Amino acid sequence: MPRFDTETYVQGVLQGDRRMIAKAITLIESTLHQDEEQTQEIIGQLLPYCGKSLRIGITGPPGAGKSTMIEALGLHLLKNKRRIAILAVDPSSKLSGGSVLGDKTRMGRLMANNDIFVRPSAAGETLGGVARKTRETMLVLEAAGFDTVLVETVGVGQSETVVADMTDFFLLVALPNAGDELQGIKRGIMEMADAIVVNKADGPFEDSAKQAAHVLRSALQVMHHPRPDWELPVFLASARTGLGIDEIWKSMLRFQEVMMANGVLQSRRREQNLEWMTTLVREELERRFDSHPEVQYLMPDLRRKVSDGRITAVRAASMLMQAFAVG
Repeated sequence: MPRFDTETYVQGVLQGDRRMIAKAITLIESTLHQDEEQTQEIIGQLLPYCGKSLRIGITGPPGAGKSTMIEALGLHLLKNKRRIAILAVDPSSKLSGGSVLGDKTRMGRLMANNDIFVRPSAAGETLGGVARKTRETMLVLEAAGFDTVLVETVGVGQSETVVADMTDFFLLVALPNAGDELQGIKRGIMEMADAIVVNKADGPFEDSAKQAAHVLRSALQVMHHPRPDWELPVFLASARTGLGIDEIWKSMLRFQEVMMANGVLQSRRREQNLEWMTTLVREELERRFDSHPEVQYLMPDLRRKVSDGRITAVRAASMLMQAFAVG
């Protein structure tokens, strides 16, 4: 990929040049040291233009219809004159060489519009790597004038927490199957949510979706929500018919208004940035530790000794840390 000077990237992004936006994001996704340095220069210059978007995280168990929900929500936002960026946090993409968002045909109705920017997560990354690059991509797109950022979690494990920690509003898309609606949804994820949507509430699933919504509302009665000024709503929706989409969007705007009025949104973003800084320090220390020559030399032998019971794990860890500190 041809490289440009930092000013060219910055001006291209600020002018909303889609070609230069894409190239800046490709630079962000690079693992080359010189590219990472230039990325930080670009982000630093763009930072004053960032932070004005509504950042929305979307999660849900397999089969809940996150993709169709995102498309329906995106089309609705376009009618409301919003400019939308759609990103993914997908650590599983390293197994397949691409993320779910790599199949852009599933959002065909969105792709032709210049007010929509869809970007899959980079393949071959750890969860931490995907999260870091998604955060930086989000900042670039905000600087380019996109006022609504949708971040989809399509991976497994901790990806839901990672997405919640980089967004303002966290939407949980649930299955319509009565009796099964709590399956695949961890209690912690429900407690992170700012709204829950029972999707596919149409046709043969309409009655079961209503039952699922009732069960979810009952479950929420005994759960703690970290935002006392917000009563977590449960919506019935159909991405196919458009049922509930406008209500969901109005709920997001109301949430933004309430949380800005009481200072929670601003405080949350400050906390997210501080946590991001701490995470980056931990990741860099881990990277340096793993690549340290003396650590690499000692590690195989110490692993064998710990495995055989010839040395304690505490002693082995102490020896590795001493070797790392000396180096």
